[in-house]
Amino acid sequence: MTRHRSRKARWGCLITAVLLSAACCAAPVSSAISALVALQAGATGDGGIAEGGTAADIPPRMLTAYKKAVQLVGRYVPDCRGMRWPILAGIAKVESNHAIGRTIVDNGDIRPRIYGVLLNGSGAGGNTTAFPDTDGGRWDGTASGVRAVGPFQFLPSTWASIGKDANGDKIADPHNADDAALGAAVYLCGNGRDLTKRSQLEAAILQYNHSTEYLSNVLGWIDQYTAAAKAPDLKNVSGRVRTVLDAALAQRGVPYSWGGGNAQGTSYGICCSPSGKSGANIKGFDCSGLTTYAYAKAGIHLPRTAAAQAGVGQRIPASLGTHALKPGDLVFYAYAPGRDSTIYHVGIYLGGARMVNAARPGTVVRLDAVAAMSGYAGGTRLL
Repeated sequence: MTRHRSRKARWGCLITAVLLSAACCAAPVSSAISALVALQAGATGDGGIAEGGTAADIPPRMLTAYKKAVQLVGRYVPDCRGMRWPILAGIAKVESNHAIGRTIVDNGDIRPRIYGVLLNGSGAGGNTTAFPDTDGGRWDGTASGVRAVGPFQFLPSTWASIGKDANGDKIADPHNADDAALGAAVYLCGNGRDLTKRSQLEAAILQYNHSTEYLSNVLGWIDQYTAAAKAPDLKNVSGRVRTVLDAALAQRGVPYSWGGGNAQGTSYGICCSPSGKSGANIKGFDCSGLTTYAYAKAGIHLPRTAAAQAGVGQRIPASLGTHALKPGDLVFYAYAPGRDSTIYHVGIYLGGARMVNAARPGTVVRLDAVAAMSGYAGGTRLL
């Protein structure tokens, strides 16, 4: 079984906050801490706070691994029903934050390797029971005990029984994204669960970690990823609003580029984001570059920064809640909600509590739940 633990840019998405320059399209600040405190403390080296995100926070190579595992799991558990990538993403989000901060090479190998705490009964990381070594340190790097390994945090003994080779190199490696995702799919499927049934999905997650807190956490991420994965229903949307949404949706999969994008389309960005990520060699969009482009298709010229865009059109106060939004509205996020000068991010509302989103460096344009970002600051209606 597994063991669990629980700079400045010159322009583009740059806006001035009270304390320092706050950048649009940086990853959201965790809802667990004050945004202003987070600003004072500084951003993480990854370009965002580790607790944030939805599909936009999954490195593309990891998302590929999750989807590949869904395609392959039937070979090993033919009776499994309902396996889908948001389930695997929910587990991996809680276990390793999708291996963010590591290098994932083309074949799926993750370096440096991800190790959990040494399970020696010391109490560190919540472990109170000592486990003997089972793999001679092959996977967990130590022969003096046991550590959970890889993006899905398997114990070596569990991996020995469910590990599968998904990338075709004839080695089932828990430190390989493809192999680990397939192993997790096999494990969660059991002898043939129907994961479309909530009760069986919950049983699978509890098998992974028998904790109600863990179950709630993983289910929350699964639900959020599921919302991001659904195709938008635009049958009742027409006119210029439909033009804006179609333009934005057509950019799904385009890379995020700090300072990238304009009314004509994608462009090379600039250096550098608050975390030091450069867009100068990436042709794509940042958050306000995407909104500028999509609205230009409907004949509306927007200012280039998210904070400035909040001053255009009919403002929709955050106090009205997200149910006040309509498809085509711009939706904003601020480090200090209520102070538009601290707006750091903008998306385009689709309806159904989702938006088209260019979230941060290392991701692509994709659909996200509106709740994916922290600091909801209302919206603006231009059409």
